[in-house]
Amino acid sequence: MAPGSTRPTSRDVAHAAGVSQAAVSLVLGDKWRGRVSETTAERVRQAARQLGYRPNLAARNLRLGRTRTVLLVVPALTTEFFAGVYTGAARVAAQHGFGVVLYPSPEGIGPARDPFGSAQAALDGVLASSMAADALTAIRGDQLPLVMLDSDPEGSQGAATVNLDIKDGVRQVTDHLLRLGHRHFLHLAADIPSWTFEIRARELTTRLATVPGTDLRTTHAPISFEDALAAAHTALTAPGPRPTAVICDDDKLAAGAYKAARRLGLRIPDDISVTGLDDLALAQALDPELTTVRLDAELFGEQGMKALLAVLDGRTPPEEDIPVHLVVRGSTAPPNPA
Repeated sequence: MAPGSTRPTSRDVAHAAGVSQAAVSLVLGDKWRGRVSETTAERVRQAARQLGYRPNLAARNLRLGRTRTVLLVVPALTTEFFAGVYTGAARVAAQHGFGVVLYPSPEGIGPARDPFGSAQAALDGVLASSMAADALTAIRGDQLPLVMLDSDPEGSQGAATVNLDIKDGVRQVTDHLLRLGHRHFLHLAADIPSWTFEIRARELTTRLATVPGTDLRTTHAPISFEDALAAAHTALTAPGPRPTAVICDDDKLAAGAYKAARRLGLRIPDDISVTGLDDLALAQALDPELTTVRLDAELFGEQGMKALLAVLDGRTPPEEDIPVHLVVRGSTAPPNPA
């Protein structure tokens, strides 16, 4: 080992094995076949083990023009859903020797400050939620290999899109309520200009239009308990027949609908049914437990990262939507005939 050095170098390995540094690079880079003998390769590996040598990956990646780091851009972390997306993405990234930097857009949506000064200098690619898409221009993430999550595949700025089958989720929850006999609906919609929420509204309207005798009110609210409570309270006390079922874009909106119903003296599900979409831990903390659509956040993150790695490798990722599943619990029942 070089005098004063605390970490063995490739030169130390070359000296111990009696070979050149170029031979060490070939062997430890697994490019030795046909260029050095098996005996020499084993001698190099043994010398590296004995010295405790580890390649300087940072320097190697710099030479190759790769940082092996990707950025995950999400809305502000207000629910565990995006934590699950990160967990799934980071798991797949680690299996391929990549790290993930999580960057929540400060306002949830809208412009964001560049976290690196120059994202292009520090990253290999970007994985971004459509709800944080406006942040990409500010951080120049749209100039890197990009995969979009929850994004319109027809108008996406990314090289690929990965989506949950939100349309089918809305169909599942709507059909469940229709089978129970509901015909008067309130859609408590997220007040966020995002493709994923536009899809929910469009699919709900389309599905109900095929069933005679149904009516649909829509009210919008930011995704917070108090805003959802106020919006639901106003909608449930508006003139005309009161809705017998509230379809919420998100489990947190459903929690606000629960509060509104109870302040009006309505029992769930006897007087009014409520559904959500996400299946957060909150869904089972509510009383009664919430009927909702389960979105597998970790699988979503995994598939998103696999798609980004495919793009980085020059491959075309698959375009199949990730299945979602209705979980029926105690918050839905047939409408009260009274």
